[in-house]
Amino acid sequence: MLAGDLDGVDGVMRLAFGTIRELPDPAAAFGDADLARTRFRAAPECAWTAELDGEVVGSVFAARWGSFGFLGPLSVRPDLWGRGIGSRLLAPVLAAFARWEVRQAGLFTFAGSLTHLGLYQKHAFWPGALTVLTVKAVEHGGETSYARYSDELDGTGALHEIRALTDLVFPGLDLSREILAAATLGLGDSILLRRDGALEGFAVCHVGAGTEAGGDACYVKFAAARPGEGASERFERLLDACEAFARTAGVARLTAGASAGRHDAYRRMLARGFRAERIGVSMWLRPEEPCLEAAGDYVVNDLR
Repeated sequence: MLAGDLDGVDGVMRLAFGTIRELPDPAAAFGDADLARTRFRAAPECAWTAELDGEVVGSVFAARWGSFGFLGPLSVRPDLWGRGIGSRLLAPVLAAFARWEVRQAGLFTFAGSLTHLGLYQKHAFWPGALTVLTVKAVEHGGETSYARYSDELDGTGALHEIRALTDLVFPGLDLSREILAAATLGLGDSILLRRDGALEGFAVCHVGAGTEAGGDACYVKFAAARPGEGASERFERLLDACEAFARTAGVARLTAGASAGRHDAYRRMLARGFRAERIGVSMWLRPEEPCLEAAGDYVVNDLR
């Protein structure tokens, strides 16, 4: 993918997802959120296009989070569905996963679409747990103490702390690229939750129009509480911090993905007012291997 492709990529993506969701105006899918440009700017070497007669007719993005990779969104212009373009787009992604030597790779897709499930199963991805895309109204509340990555005097030190935490969740997991993109590209920021100097949790958040959140929203792209004894309480404080961050940003909605496979984390999110907007399913390249939706994890993400 090249920078000059982005208008075409964005248009095809909105039309494809708006069509599958049966929106009255398919081209209005995602509203003022922007997935194509944000992901390309963060990792231009992790994006590919399909072209027909010099015109962009499809695209796919991938992300490398250290030892973990995921793909999406993958989209093809609706009048060309069923012609094998999706499989062609998957080829460079699977080659990249092999080159990166990721321990696990996954994706998010429509739980009720036999076409999507069939495409990904054809390429050895198999269904995992349901993923619930949730939203809650940002409420007035007490102050929650947290730090922001962008305010850290030693950003490198903070990244080391975060990698040490994510390594406990999934060995080799590294969110550095997402953290840096949020801070340097003006997409949002990352929340750091500490107690007695120790990092207890963190969250990468996008805020507002032109990001993955969209206007008047804060999107928790990834969050994790330190595993072990007391993890559930740390997770609750981390959710408090995410809402406090959204409140400070002046937005009305907090959005986040919740895997039903993380039973206690999912229940705790529902108990504090997160409500389902849409439901999808995770799919995993090596379903017999550990993945990012183990029941005991206190993690927020949705692989969109």
